[in-house]
Amino acid sequence: SSGINAEYGGSESHAGQVFCCVGALSIANQLHLLDIDQLAWWLCERQLPSGGLNGRPEKLPDVCYSWWVLSALKIIGRLHWLDKSSLVKFILASQDEEVGGFADRPGDMVDPFHTLFGLAGLSLLGDQHIAKVNPVLCLPQSLVDSLGLKLEMVSQNL
Repeated sequence: SSGINAEYGGSESHAGQVFCCVGALSIANQLHLLDIDQLAWWLCERQLPSGGLNGRPEKLPDVCYSWWVLSALKIIGRLHWLDKSSLVKFILASQDEEVGGFADRPGDMVDPFHTLFGLAGLSLLGDQHIAKVNPVLCLPQSLVDSLGLKLEMVSQNL
């Protein structure tokens, strides 16, 4: 076990499950329970030479982890630990410029799931052409603000 959130003790950690735990702790205002630097290190280890991210060690990169990994890193204030420019290149290389949308990786078929998470990832990376997405709820930040929802986030300055 990596010491990072998994389905049950001793099982393999997975970035999607990590996001769910980090998001729940943000909603509950309990992020202080995390070892933030250890968690951020594990999440950043998901970045591969292609620039893409995987969900667990020894797996291929997948655009969906541009959401699962980036959102968790944003919540814990460690998004700046990743190589953002190489991740943007990976996400954009997974786009189908003829029909639109994003695939799991370059050359594969696009689908709504990977399109949502590719766009959300680009938003978290600061793309000015895409509305800001809230990293806890995967909703437009403007909607979260208009509803007055307060979600705990760790400052990047730590």
